[in-house]
Amino acid sequence: RSDIVGKPLANLLLQKRDDGNATVTVCHSRTDYLTAKTRGADILVAAAGRPEFIDGEMVSEGTTVVDVGVNRVNADTEKGYELVGDVDYGAVEPKADYITPVPGGVGPMTRAMLLYNTVKAAGIQEGIEVELP
Repeated sequence: RSDIVGKPLANLLLQKRDDGNATVTVCHSRTDYLTAKTRGADILVAAAGRPEFIDGEMVSEGTTVVDVGVNRVNADTEKGYELVGDVDYGAVEPKADYITPVPGGVGPMTRAMLLYNTVKAAGIQEGIEVELP
């Protein structure tokens, strides 16, 4: 439901396109029958802001899981914490066809796209034609 991930992603996926046209269900942590809804998903994007909120019972075999969450949790490490996603990776990974890790999944792509868009915007602002892949 957030303006940062939930709503923009839902709107993007709802666009009528030759290569798209998805049926989108937006849920939140208090959605009734949440597990039934998540188990019915072909693609599950988790952005709840809750560490390891999506567990193995909430995902069906063959699901593609995109974990957008980044949560700092206390851990017995040198730093005193570790980063985990909104998905319990250890419980979900065996069931998923594809799953993004945290860290190292969505974050690097986000940074790459921010840099891409910054260069593109600078080119437009300066009237320079910038060729980007």
